[in-house]
Amino acid sequence: MAKKPDSTARIADNKKAAYNYFFEERFEAGLVLEGWEVKSLREGKVQLTDGYVVIRSGELFVIGLQINPLNTASTHISPDKVRTKKLLMHKEEIKRLIGKVEQKGYTLVPLNLHWKAGKVKIDIALAKGKAEHDKRDTIKDREGKREVERAMKDRNR
Repeated sequence: MAKKPDSTARIADNKKAAYNYFFEERFEAGLVLEGWEVKSLREGKVQLTDGYVVIRSGELFVIGLQINPLNTASTHISPDKVRTKKLLMHKEEIKRLIGKVEQKGYTLVPLNLHWKAGKVKIDIALAKGKAEHDKRDTIKDREGKREVERAMKDRNR
């Protein structure tokens, strides 16, 4: 039996999201999963980078969240690793998100998957896409921070 995850342990992060988008607001949502998916998440067999959130008939769904089945998966199920998964949020929050996404040109981006009190949660962000020059600025800032850290590390030796 797999060991129980920590109460707020991270499962996967979407590192490309911060590079491609400016985040306005963050939300936490539940995720409707099948049993084999939860087992695979415990083993870390998930890829979040290509995921995105869509709105269909007043509900939120995450598409492109890839959960790879374990080799020991049961024989009576046929796992679909890129299945569309429903997100669970309060109706008022969903209505607010729908309004912002439709009116202001925002998009919903998955940020990370994590455990919370034994349940799988996903953080999503209301985001605006970055222009190419903004992406270059992000790279410059990141490299600048690395330079400073290296200099501090060398100085402390």
